[in-house]
Amino acid sequence: MSELPSATRDWLTGPGLTRLWDAARKRLQSNGVQATGSLRLTSLNAQERNDLSLLLGKPLTGAAATIRLDVLDTRLRASAAGLGLRQTLEALGPPLTDRRAARADATARREQVWSSLASSLDASPLAGQEWPRQWYDLLRRSGLPRAVTPETAVRTLQQAVQILTTLLGPQRGRARGRGELAAKATGSAHGLDDGTWLARLVQRGVALAHDTKFPDDAAGRRALWRLVCVTPDEVSSTVLTYGLRPDGEGWRERALRERAEYHAEAHLTQRDLRSLRLRLPAGTLIHICENPRVVEAAADAACVQSLVCTSGSAATVVFTLLDALAATGCRFAYHGDFDWPGIALANRVIRRYNAVPWRMGVADYEQLAARSEAEGIPQLALDGQLVNANWDTDLAPAMTALGVALHEEVTLDLLVADLSRTP
Repeated sequence: MSELPSATRDWLTGPGLTRLWDAARKRLQSNGVQATGSLRLTSLNAQERNDLSLLLGKPLTGAAATIRLDVLDTRLRASAAGLGLRQTLEALGPPLTDRRAARADATARREQVWSSLASSLDASPLAGQEWPRQWYDLLRRSGLPRAVTPETAVRTLQQAVQILTTLLGPQRGRARGRGELAAKATGSAHGLDDGTWLARLVQRGVALAHDTKFPDDAAGRRALWRLVCVTPDEVSSTVLTYGLRPDGEGWRERALRERAEYHAEAHLTQRDLRSLRLRLPAGTLIHICENPRVVEAAADAACVQSLVCTSGSAATVVFTLLDALAATGCRFAYHGDFDWPGIALANRVIRRYNAVPWRMGVADYEQLAARSEAEGIPQLALDGQLVNANWDTDLAPAMTALGVALHEEVTLDLLVADLSRTP
């Protein structure tokens, strides 16, 4: 890159020409980096009029000026700068970007993504089926996720075609684990984890091939995988329970009743919930808590009432269990942390199951805060963004006023007392 003489650079970078270079840079970057067309500067001050007059070789006296870029280019070449407009701007820095060319290149790279996908489909055993064309058209209309580069898109789409060929091609029908399928296609057992772009691509193909609606929840996505004999991981995520006593003589139902009889907690997986027949008497009250410590305390105290723990943010398996209990006509009471994430989760659970707030009112909060302070328990600062409690409009203002977060551990004695009462 050519360099400007020091004195020339100092003059060109003065405040009188700053707006000129900014405007010229924008114009060149938008028109193919060519010194063509013109630009107009308005509300010129005295310094700008003086410097522009010297640069252009003609007096400017008004408050505005129209500057032809080809004339400016010629003047710069003939000046002490000895460079054209483009070279001058690059010498002043930073380098110019040909945005027109960049857009054309990006368009060409995106087009390559779709031509590569079309070629992969045409060369696969799926080519004779109708749904792959629908899948291609749907993906092209949707476009690429913003964070996915064309190079990554080509690779991921080819992986999707490979997986769909395995699931829907001539060798369909054999049961496979999702981790196994992902590892063979991507090298990672997590390549088809829920929420990944690859998983969504494959699931959309499966839905189209089976002429079914694309699911919008985790349970629906698991059912979609089962349509093509793919078994998702149904054992690593569990829901913590206590005191569930379902009817029925299956070994799972008997095991739950026996654990309840011996005041032992139970961890249930998605696989358990698919096989369990959760029949409880209509109207059975199920308490819901947020922290596993509540379950532990209830078991230690041999409490008699049933309890389900969300273990924080409530994984899908938690809602699968609660949905099943709700379907039998159970009622719910909810308690969680008095902090903003705790209020958000409480809103979600209470709304979904029409649950009764369980020691979650403003009076409960204020009494617990006062008791904690009196007992010298260290108090946690209430941080984060305010969340209004749908069940008590006075709770969020009271929490804001005190600025104290209270987790379920400070309420254990009261919760255990409630759970110890005979329903």
